[in-house]
Amino acid sequence: MSAPTRTITSEEVPGHAGFRHLSTIAGIATDLRYAGPDNFVGRDLYSPLDCAWLHRIAAAAIEQVVAWLAAHRPGHTLLILDALRPHRVQEQLWDALAGTPLRMYLADPIRGSIHSYGMAVDVTILDGNGRELDMGTGFDDMSERSHPALENELLARGELTAQQVANRQLLRDAMFQAGFAGINSEWWHFDCGDRDAVRAGFIRVL
Repeated sequence: MSAPTRTITSEEVPGHAGFRHLSTIAGIATDLRYAGPDNFVGRDLYSPLDCAWLHRIAAAAIEQVVAWLAAHRPGHTLLILDALRPHRVQEQLWDALAGTPLRMYLADPIRGSIHSYGMAVDVTILDGNGRELDMGTGFDDMSERSHPALENELLARGELTAQQVANRQLLRDAMFQAGFAGINSEWWHFDCGDRDAVRAGFIRVL
């Protein structure tokens, strides 16, 4: 079998069999934060592109998350905050944080974000009333309070509550059982599969 084409443009994604639109995944809610001003840059980075896509493998894994939540927390809904993030947008985010230590929260475009392969998601959970569970910080909060690796310390210092940590653990339980992996610095970010394997074998969207 021949190797896949290494890159395609965002405009080519709708016609590519390797990707699925978020609208085809039943039981989720979607609020892509980079498609509006509610993000750390403060402006819409996606229009006119449609970035509500995932690689079909990641989309199938999200369906497993939906099923798990339905079984374990009826009435709760997975909210997708970011999915496919084109490489050109990753470059804009990287440039926005030039000269600051906050670049630690972004993948260097030279290496490539897993979002640009449609194999990473930023997510949270909505309760039965459609409200986001309290995770202690909002999405894209670039502070230590967002770091899963520091939760025990933050809890001991009173900077996170037991309920906030429990809500984060619920999110991790839902994602991990479907094969997603978290990272140490952002409670909302999850990769689908090994990063090195994704970079080596999947298509990057420009």
